[in-house]
Order: sequence, then C-alpha cells, then structure tokens
Amino acid sequence: MGFVSDFKGFIMRGNVLDLATGVVLGGAFGKIVTAVVDKMLMPVVSLMMGGGSFADKKVVLKDAVLKADGTIDVAETALGWGEVLQFTIEFVFVALFIYIILKSKDKFEKKAPEVPAGPTADQVLLAEIRDALRK
Repeated sequence: MGFVSDFKGFIMRGNVLDLATGVVLGGAFGKIVTAVVDKMLMPVVSLMMGGGSFADKKVVLKDAVLKADGTIDVAETALGWGEVLQFTIEFVFVALFIYIILKSKDKFEKKAPEVPAGPTADQVLLAEIRDALRK
C-alpha cells in the first residue's frame, strides 16, 4: 500500500489541486476570450478593412501548375501575409481583453487599508525594561 498512499498524498497536495483548477479555469476563460475576439471583434475589423477574411490575403510568388483534368499538379507558392496579420490582430485583441479584465479586477477589488501593527510582546517588554532603566 506504500505506492497507493504516496500517490494519494501527491494528488491531494495543495499545489497539484491549485494547478488543476487553474488549468481548467484557464481553458474555460480562453474559450470566452477566443469567442469574443473571433465572433465579435474580428468581423468588425474585417468589415473595416474591406470585408472577407484576412486569412485569404496572399502574394502569389509562383502560380499553381494544373494537370489536363484541372487538378493541381504543383501547388502555388505564396506568402500568406493575411493570416499572419489576422493572428497578430487577434493576439493584440486577446492581450487587450486580458489587460482590461485585470485592470477591472484591480479597480473593483477593495483593498483593506493597511493598519499599522501594534508593538509585539517582545517590543512591549523591551519598552518596559527601557523605561525601568531610565528611572
């Protein structure tokens, strides 16, 4: 039973449970952020940039070679700058979204005013000794 009890101890350690909780919540939060960016922000950006998806934008360096039946023999060579731009914009929106969430949390989180701690028992005793020596 040594292995089983050791494994149970490992699983039940606080940091393992905290990590598991963070991973699960992070995954759920990631889905929310992705949905906001993909479904709400990127369509607006795409519309402002002329419509269509950025992922389709590219510079063709060499056209595809087709077979006689119309199928592709050799694929085109292209620089897919639109997809890079789309991922960059998505990254900026995700970072902005997380920044706003964290700033809002800090703003709404009430911090208890720092109350100066009173003297410790040792400090009180030393003060009494000092006062007794002065007399």
